[in-house]
Amino acid sequence: MTTAPPTVPPTSGGAADAGPAPVRRIPTVVPKQTVRYVIVGLVLVGALAFLLVNGLGSALNFYIPVDQAVAQKATLGDKTINLEGVVAAGSIHSTTGGVNFVVTSGGVHLAVHNTSSPPQLFQGNIPVIAVGHFQGDTFVSDQILVKHSSTYIAQHPSRVTAPNGSTR
Repeated sequence: MTTAPPTVPPTSGGAADAGPAPVRRIPTVVPKQTVRYVIVGLVLVGALAFLLVNGLGSALNFYIPVDQAVAQKATLGDKTINLEGVVAAGSIHSTTGGVNFVVTSGGVHLAVHNTSSPPQLFQGNIPVIAVGHFQGDTFVSDQILVKHSSTYIAQHPSRVTAPNGSTR
């Protein structure tokens, strides 16, 4: 069923009036350029949201302490994580191309097998971050980061060397 367009009532006038004037409709078509801007804007907002969610999601769990990592081992699977803990004294054993040691946190001990050379400051009783994944009951790492503060540097200035080889 179609409806007739609205008409304007005839004006009272002279002989020049030939009947009602046609009604002009205002087009409701959105210009193509506006549609393109809306689509580009939506894509940009979606991309920004994706980057924020992924970026913040990975940054929130940057370091996982040993006790929490062991508790979440089944959930973590073989996902690469940054494991934080303290190297147990007397647990360091050099291997071909790496080092094995035990890291502890919150009363939980975990064996770590590292496949790269440890940093110069690596030793027992210091905080470290091992980058790697679980493989059974062992944490397999390919990178060790030694955590130290300015108080460590002040207490042991001869242990910290500058890139040019000088001590601080």
